Amino acid sequence: MDINEVIRRANATHFELPAGIFTQNFDTANTLTRALKAGTVWINCFDVLDVAIPFGGYKMSGHGREKGIYSLNNYL
Repeated sequence: MDINEVIRRANATHFELPAGIFTQNFDTANTLTRALKAGTVWINCFDVLDVAIPFGGYKMSGHGREKGIYSLNNYL
């Protein structure tokens, strides 16, 4: 399967959840992170979060940004 097919399949959903890319090729990782329509994209790991960095869904997943200073605006 070529990289364009991977991108097409990954982006062909209404819900764009997190994505994990495992590769040794920096160009492949860069291409995929730019092309995937996902809220969070990890490279060579998965589900590693920093509570200070906001994250959010894409398309029908999520409703804005969570965590980080930006999420506090919902309560001010």
